[in-house]
Amino acid sequence: MTIKGLNLLFQSNRSKLTCTYKCGNACWGECTNTSDNVYFGDVVSRRGVLKSFGLGVVTVGGGAALVACGAEPGDGAATATATTDGSSTAAEKDVKALEGMQFEAVEPNTEDKVVVPAGYATGVLIAWGDPVYEDAPEFDPNNQTAKDAERQFGFNNDFAGLMEHPTDKNRLVYVCSHEYTTEPHMFPGYDAENPTDEQINIGLANHGHTILEVSKVGDSGELKREFGPLNRRITANTEFELRGPAAGSDLVKTGADATGTKVMGTLNNCAGGMTPWGTFLSGEENFDQYFANAAAVQGERAAEDVKRFGVEDEASERKWERLHDRFDLAKEPNEFNRFGYIVEINPLDPESTPVKHSSMGRFKHEAGNVHVAKDGTVVCYSGDDSRFEYIYKFVSSKKVKEGDLAHNMTILDEGTLYVASLEGNSPESEITGDGDLPSDGQFDGTGTWHKLLTVTADGAESHVDGFTPEEVAVYTRFAADKVGATKMDRPEDFQVNPVNEKLYLALTNNSYRGASGENASKSKEDVKEYAPIRENKNGLVMEIDDDFAGESFTWNLLLVCGDPEAASTYFGGFDKSKVSPISCPDNLAFDSYGNLWISTDGNALKSNDGLYAVGLEGENRGQVKCFLTVPKAAETCGPIVTDERVMVNVQHPGETDDATFENPGSHWPEGGDSVPRPAVAMAWRTDNKKIGVDA
Repeated sequence: MTIKGLNLLFQSNRSKLTCTYKCGNACWGECTNTSDNVYFGDVVSRRGVLKSFGLGVVTVGGGAALVACGAEPGDGAATATATTDGSSTAAEKDVKALEGMQFEAVEPNTEDKVVVPAGYATGVLIAWGDPVYEDAPEFDPNNQTAKDAERQFGFNNDFAGLMEHPTDKNRLVYVCSHEYTTEPHMFPGYDAENPTDEQINIGLANHGHTILEVSKVGDSGELKREFGPLNRRITANTEFELRGPAAGSDLVKTGADATGTKVMGTLNNCAGGMTPWGTFLSGEENFDQYFANAAAVQGERAAEDVKRFGVEDEASERKWERLHDRFDLAKEPNEFNRFGYIVEINPLDPESTPVKHSSMGRFKHEAGNVHVAKDGTVVCYSGDDSRFEYIYKFVSSKKVKEGDLAHNMTILDEGTLYVASLEGNSPESEITGDGDLPSDGQFDGTGTWHKLLTVTADGAESHVDGFTPEEVAVYTRFAADKVGATKMDRPEDFQVNPVNEKLYLALTNNSYRGASGENASKSKEDVKEYAPIRENKNGLVMEIDDDFAGESFTWNLLLVCGDPEAASTYFGGFDKSKVSPISCPDNLAFDSYGNLWISTDGNALKSNDGLYAVGLEGENRGQVKCFLTVPKAAETCGPIVTDERVMVNVQHPGETDDATFENPGSHWPEGGDSVPRPAVAMAWRTDNKKIGVDA
């Protein structure tokens, strides 16, 4: 397989409209982490003279974005052709793909469809507006109501999980989150300055989660949706229970909830994870964008907090505060403190009350993935998905009790919350910012987990001077600043490899890392060994060996993503002429063979986003193969990879700046002149054999 690199004159494929409605322009605006905390990496001598890196500025959708001048192949290229001990590597010979990766790689493209390898079929399980309950009407995009939307599949599905059905062996239970709504593409004639009350309430109903019974189709990997008793929609109007140190504190009490324990709804749910005890987790990420009037917030720390998260000083983009006081910080300033948590939902009990876990901290949670170590330690990892924010883990003091769901639903209530600092093991003079590997042949180092908060049945203890336990739980970012957490490049999904127990972390990008020129003020830290690319537009994938119950770890960069022909990229030492280009890693998954699968968000290489399989062991380490690509302007989310099927959530198809409801930028999945609809895509072998395994 030979895949040519793409032109490096790029910017992220994500539209300005997506940035506005998905993250409140967090990816275009000023970085809100202004902390000057000390990093362990700074104990190494300061970097010497930097190599020059040509820059230009282009205007995209009304905003300025840096673009990089492409380096010539071979100019400081990070293609390792031999290991440090002189043994041969994959760069010197062709290698057979590992089981699970034996398919013909999909080439970069801009097709308005899901593209898969030869020998695979695709289908759509469910799309925005499809009925979740039998009494819900079929979707009519021109005649939506909030009442109907509460019982239909929500918008922009992100995290996804699949679990066994409790009583029917021919059925499974599919779960997903609905991250955000894009009102200009949802409603005909939408007026962003004057949304109607019904449009506001339809937006609320399209957030949250869907739980859906699905049935197997014959002997194939295809699934179809069913109306079953487990089907459920959770929305921004569903009651949640707030637990942990924040619960009942004055920081979260509101006019509607004097107890500080009952929260209406969940917002901007992004990545998550399935728990070993049969529930699922989902992270509340860019919740700040739904709130208005930050300038009215009183109190130094509270005012700093809304600024750190990026709340608008005046009106919000969606204007929900005009109809619902809870989104107006001038009227309900504490409502803001009731979002930004890991939520836990029992998909097998439609009457259960979902939970928000404040013991695990409050920030822009991306992921929430639980691993049970061999000694029974339960640990949950999560990233704070913003530029220059941090990575966290929560180590529970409780063990899983098989069959005891009531106990297991309290596992994430008690334990210790940590934040990480990292340092490289190479001289800073060797971290040039343009991808040159240091003299030891890889970007690697060590890390420390710093205690922030410990919660027990008898109470909670803060480990941060000047913070009470409830303040650590609510103002987690500031507590992390104080202990010297390491600023990362948009830490997103965490996954533990079930085969080797190594931990993998997607770092999507950070174009302000070490920026110069007009964006110099937006750089909060220069390149480091854990973030070695200046103006990092394509992202990184980190491999971590963690002492799950302990406070130390080692790390290395498995991938420095981008164009394989670019000097700055690195593919674990694998031959760069034989890998798929990959940009902006987002969500992670593993197949049954221990191969890593990566979905992307915002491909900066002028191709559609996709799903990629990556070899991790031996001569296949760093081999990247694209399995599928999603339609135009869409993001690949929530990958599920089993022996029978591959599933992805296709988020915001056709979401370009010049598209409207009347003039859509995509017609997927229905084709013709239809409006684009976020949906669940499936792929399976036409011969019904295992995914990625040659006959």
